[in-house]
Amino acid sequence: MTGPLISLLSDFGARDPSAAIMRGVVLGIAPDARIVDISHEVRKFAIRDGALLLWCALPYLPVGFHVAVVDPGVGTERLPVAIVCGRGDVLIGPDNGLLVAATEKLGGIAAVHVLQAEAYRLPVISTSFHGRDIFAPAAAHLAMGVAPAALGRALDSAALVASPIREPVIEPGRLVSSVVYVDTFGNVKLAGLRADLEAALGVVAPGDRLTLRVGSTQSGSPVRTIETTWQATFGDVAPGETLVYEDSYRRICVAASQADAAARHGLADDLRVIVERANPD
Repeated sequence: MTGPLISLLSDFGARDPSAAIMRGVVLGIAPDARIVDISHEVRKFAIRDGALLLWCALPYLPVGFHVAVVDPGVGTERLPVAIVCGRGDVLIGPDNGLLVAATEKLGGIAAVHVLQAEAYRLPVISTSFHGRDIFAPAAAHLAMGVAPAALGRALDSAALVASPIREPVIEPGRLVSSVVYVDTFGNVKLAGLRADLEAALGVVAPGDRLTLRVGSTQSGSPVRTIETTWQATFGDVAPGETLVYEDSYRRICVAASQADAAARHGLADDLRVIVERANPD
């Protein structure tokens, strides 16, 4: 019989022992646990990046206990929470928006509890490493059969800090979006799904010409224009050519075949990107 699954995500990186310490704390309490490391290379302090990675990854993991630590407010008044989802998962981490988006893919929020009970923490709590002292122990005790309600008082889900993942604005003939994540290949995820794009532009098909207007006129920064096409995948265009496609999570993504689209076009976090159909010649 296999043990319970506990996943870990953080911005700790691989240089320091923090991620291994969390694994050790889990195994000290729940020695049969199966630990899955989603990533420990989330960009430092980037709550939205971590939230998006959870949104992408957790639906493909078995039901389990998922610890996420991107926590620039550690040691402050922000709450440590466990969020019980309709699918049966429990998400454990700081109440800073990191956990909320993923719950949409896991059956929604069934209950929320504040991590208060001293019995399910380490004996000494630091002000700077709640991943070790609070979150990992809570996940391990849950994996050993402790009920979420035993961890602490219930919290109304409406009181949780909202997800930092932005939604697009759908307008007739254009999608007002923004850069929400750049992956290691330089592919640029935009706010919104293919369904949002098609709600604005109508059905898109491979080869359809698109215009991307990059920048924010509200901030006074210049607006740059990228002329590109909608495609099914990278190999549908020549190496180096830019495309827009639906990524494997159904999000709108800007890429360059065998190249770094973010670097090529100066696409960075929070830049506004308006997607329109190109004007006919």
